[in-house]
Amino acid sequence: MPPKVVVNTPAALAEALAARFEEEARCALPARGFFSVALPGGSVGTTFFPRLARTAVDWSRTEFFWGDERAVPASDPESNFGLARSLWLEPAGVPASRIHRMEADVPDPEGAARAYSDAMARLLGAPPRLDLVLLGAGPDGHVCSLFPGHPLLREEARFVAFVGDSPKPPPRRLTLTMPVLAAAELVVVAALGREKAEVVREALEQPDSALPLALVTRRARRAVFFVDGEAASRLSRAT
Repeated sequence: MPPKVVVNTPAALAEALAARFEEEARCALPARGFFSVALPGGSVGTTFFPRLARTAVDWSRTEFFWGDERAVPASDPESNFGLARSLWLEPAGVPASRIHRMEADVPDPEGAARAYSDAMARLLGAPPRLDLVLLGAGPDGHVCSLFPGHPLLREEARFVAFVGDSPKPPPRRLTLTMPVLAAAELVVVAALGREKAEVVREALEQPDSALPLALVTRRARRAVFFVDGEAASRLSRAT
């Protein structure tokens, strides 16, 4: 099924995403007893997390994971976990037991990747089936810490992997792999700004694109793009 595309201002997109988040939670909770999500960092977090923290969702039954994390302490400004904690988890009063931080800053990141994979599999199955994955998109088309041309794009056995050679600093990270992203019930891509326009166009309109953004949305069960006018400016088809 081709991805759906929602184009609007960032403020209106935040409202639309909050409504979609609540809808997905309403479907997941009766069926599974909990609602599981994976979060990004960056501009997606700063733009959308404050509004998502006010959604009418039962946080005591919502499991929070991360799509990727940099090898920095939770207190570091570059930490995806730290961003979510300050803008969403603490303001919403999410119970600590529902927060599953990716510990990318430990001495043994390979072991941390295995431990995170095991924890996801115990709760979500194998491959882990998240209810909603929220993704940002880099200007190069990367998602999570899966970068264009990187060997991890072909990884099918591991659910979580250590990245020691990220082309974007810092070089050391943990990331979910493509099988986990593709298994999610819904993949939501949020892309804002003109620097994202070309990768949004390629992912949506070039069927053979090898961009990570294109690969995950082609494989996804369902996918929807939330983009502002600048990020949608190179789309040729009606949205």
